[in-house]
Amino acid sequence: MKRKLKMGMVGGGRGAFIGQVHRMAANLDGKIELVAGCFSSDPEKSRLSGEDFFLDPSRVYASYEEMAEKEAALPEGEKIDFVSIVVQNHLHFAVAKCFLEAGFHVVCDKPMTQTYEQALELREVVMESGRIFGLTHNYTGYPMVKEARRMVEDGELGRILKIVAEYPQGYAVGDVEGDSQGKISNWRSDPKIAGLSNCMGDIGTHAHNLAHYITGLEIEEICSELTSFIPGAQLDDDGNNLVRFKGGAKGIVYASQISNGDENDLNIRVYGTKASLEWHQENPNDLIVKYANAPRKTFRRGNDYISEAAAGHGFTRTPFAHPEGFIEAFANIYLAIGQAIADQIDGKPAPEGGYDFPGVDAGVSGVAFIKACVDSSASEQKWVKFPAVQAESE
Repeated sequence: MKRKLKMGMVGGGRGAFIGQVHRMAANLDGKIELVAGCFSSDPEKSRLSGEDFFLDPSRVYASYEEMAEKEAALPEGEKIDFVSIVVQNHLHFAVAKCFLEAGFHVVCDKPMTQTYEQALELREVVMESGRIFGLTHNYTGYPMVKEARRMVEDGELGRILKIVAEYPQGYAVGDVEGDSQGKISNWRSDPKIAGLSNCMGDIGTHAHNLAHYITGLEIEEICSELTSFIPGAQLDDDGNNLVRFKGGAKGIVYASQISNGDENDLNIRVYGTKASLEWHQENPNDLIVKYANAPRKTFRRGNDYISEAAAGHGFTRTPFAHPEGFIEAFANIYLAIGQAIADQIDGKPAPEGGYDFPGVDAGVSGVAFIKACVDSSASEQKWVKFPAVQAESE
């Protein structure tokens, strides 16, 4: 393209952590500019947020419906090219559907929807619209996660036997004994807003997505125990899941907000017949590969021996020994989605193999994971079948 992509945002106004993350990530490579938004359900807060971002007041809206209608009426090249949705969970479906039907590409925070039925319906809307839909499972943006995926695809680990994906946090442990002031925000613990799950829906889905992204394996059955250790909590703050994957591999997916002392330790271990690999989000530039009868190796981001899957396409921005982290990984999602949107605008075909970002199927799979965990935890039988997740091409 000969211009920047024009981005709109719904949600993410003053005081919203994730909105600022999205704006920084989208802006990192200088190919996207924020031009419009409805930044809050409070029109005054939306207006003030627009001032914070130095936007034209006429492009700052009081509601997302007004934004979709008025932006759609603007000339091509002036209207937004896509919208980034960073509202609370219960609004994801309605906002995404509104903008897709208005003809816009969509980037949406996870979980994609509150319910599995909504996820299936939104996928139909995406398919009918022909627009690009990207989901910000941002941890797939790390270069060494992409290198791990490449190793599995190339058979370097052999047949996958076991996957352990964990996402422990400990920030809410004080709430268990009433020693803190409610670290889990009210909306995340409110099923009307958050949906079926708090912990598993918020961070467990990242662990599940990471396992699927790296290995490509689909869950066949799951056995879950979700717990609310915090007194009076309506939704889980801890969860343990035994997983049976299609093809015979077994696994564990664990997520927690009461794991005392842990900060943001998303990590994964994948065990194969030839080798295994290990990656930790808190040390994201290292990928450890282990062998039964040889010394383990540590692969580091930015070096010449790293494959094009991890080092190419602009996914690595600094030379080796210069650490990259959370914002850069998030920006890689926007970089890939932005390329897909630009190619569609320019009438260019998608590259062979497609684009490397989570799409609507990843969204359906994430909501299916949440549903399966909740259903299993409430079941006497425990082992439940994973809901069907159709491919985008079907």
